[in-house]
This record gives sequence, structure tokens and C-alpha cells, in this order.
Amino acid sequence: MISEQTQVNGFILSSISLGFSTFACLISCIIFLIIIYHLYYNHVKREEKITVVLCSHIYLTIVIYSSMLISMNVRSILGDLYNQSFNSSWCIFSGYLAILIFGMLYMNFLNQALYRLIRIVYSQNRWFLFLKLYIILPIIEIIIITPILLSVLIPLNGVTYLPNDYFCYATFTNIPGVLCAAVVVYMCPLCCISFIYMHITKFIRQQGNIQTLIIKQRQARDLLIIRRILIIVSLLLILGIPALVLVFMFIITGEEYPLLTRISFFPVNVSQAGLSVALLFSIPQLKNIILNLRTTKTVAPVNQVVRGTIQMKKIAGTQ
Repeated sequence: MISEQTQVNGFILSSISLGFSTFACLISCIIFLIIIYHLYYNHVKREEKITVVLCSHIYLTIVIYSSMLISMNVRSILGDLYNQSFNSSWCIFSGYLAILIFGMLYMNFLNQALYRLIRIVYSQNRWFLFLKLYIILPIIEIIIITPILLSVLIPLNGVTYLPNDYFCYATFTNIPGVLCAAVVVYMCPLCCISFIYMHITKFIRQQGNIQTLIIKQRQARDLLIIRRILIIVSLLLILGIPALVLVFMFIITGEEYPLLTRISFFPVNVSQAGLSVALLFSIPQLKNIILNLRTTKTVAPVNQVVRGTIQMKKIAGTQ
């Protein structure tokens, strides 16, 4: 049984986390709908369309995962207030699903990195630049990752009900389960993303002296985008650091802090909100979509005023 002060601290932590996850969900949902509208009603170049589609996958994943974080935070708050239990088979299922969606967030960033690798370094392989490939790629990855993840977690009883937090997730005291899940959904994708962007950066710097001016300008733009994306990769790295630190502290001390899970999830909630905004300023295609949307809203009233003035002049002329 946790103390009253610890329970109050947990309630405050869950309330703040709820605010961040709600913000991330709303912003990501709005941007995702704008992207779908833009793809459906506007003509987009093939290369830009692939980039925008990959961004839509990321935002859709953030919407789903943020919604699950909202559910977890609400259950924690209700549990703190009313001591209500949410232990059920659906709770266990949602815990496994949350880990899978968390892994898919990293896989979507990995897909984005692979696309940039092919477009910049292996541009002669045009077969890998088809839009349909990147549309179905997340589905293929879910089919592959799901059995791998479940085959690792289920035998280790990876997801259980956390009575102090009132939701189901991988308990950090189950060291084998946590480490296996971290390797599959966090460490492997993050290492691949970092390696790909380092390889792209090295390639651009090596090609700098033997390319035409137009290609140099394009590569300079790609390098700038990659630097911005590396900031996002840093946010992805931050997502897992607190949890790993707390796990190693538990291994060393053998003592489990009652708010261990909530403290680990707090930077996750913050990073989700940060990612939803940082992506918008890091990807030029996304930024242009939003700017064009604002321009359209501004131009439309002006056109109406101009047409009204012309019609008034015509009426005055006839009189």
C-alpha cells in the first residue's frame, strides 16, 4: 500500500501527463486530417507525395498511441480518486497493443529514413521509390513484428496489471520481459535510424565536390532536413532513457519505487507532444501544406471582395 503523499504525487504526475498526451493527440489528429485532405484534393509530386504519406503514418501512430496514453492516465487518475480496479482481459490486450504501437512509431521513422537513404544514396534503384510500397510497408511490418514481440513477451508474462498505476503494461520489475521488449521496439529501430542518417550525411559530404550546382543545392537542403530530423531522433532517444535508467537502478538497489511506471511514462507523454510539433517544422512539405492552407483562407475573402467591386462597377456603368 502506497502512502498518501505518494498517491498525491502520482495524481499530479498523471494529470500533467494527461494534458501533454491530449495536446499531442489533438494536434496530430488535426495535422493528419489536413494531410489526407491535401493528398485527396491537391496535385502533389510523386517524391513529395511519398514524404507526405510517410508523415501521415507517423501522425496516425501518434494519434493512436496518444489515445492509449490518455486512457492510461485517466485510469490512473480514477484509480487514485476512487481506488477503482481496471484489471481485465481487455486491459492485458491494451498493454500488449500499446507496446506494439510504440514500436510502430519507431518503425515509421525508420521507414522515413530508408526512403531518404534510397532517394539520396541509391537513387538508381527507382523500384524502391513507388508510392504503393510505402503505403503498405507499415502493414507488412505489423505482420512481422507482432508475432516476434508476442513470442518474446507472452512466455515471460511481459504485460501484467499494475495495481499502483491502475493499468496494464510491462512491469519494470520483470527484467527479462522489459529488456526483450526494449530491444525489439526501441533499441533496434533507433540504432538503424541513427546508422542510416550517419551514412547519408557521410555520402553527401563525400559527393560535395563532384556534383553540379543544382545537385549541390538539393544535397544542402537534404542535409539541413537531416539535421532537423536528428533533433527528432534525439526526442525518440529521450523517450526510453528514463525507463532504462530506472530499470538499472532497480537492478542495482533491488527496491521498486511505487511511481516507477508513471515517472517513466511522463517523458513519453512530453515527447509525444514535442514530436507532433517538431515534425511540422522539420519537414518542408508539411510546413508548406500548412502555409498553403493559411494562404488559401486569406486569398479567398480577397477574391470575393475583388469580384464584388467589379460587379458594382459594372452596375454603375450600366446606370
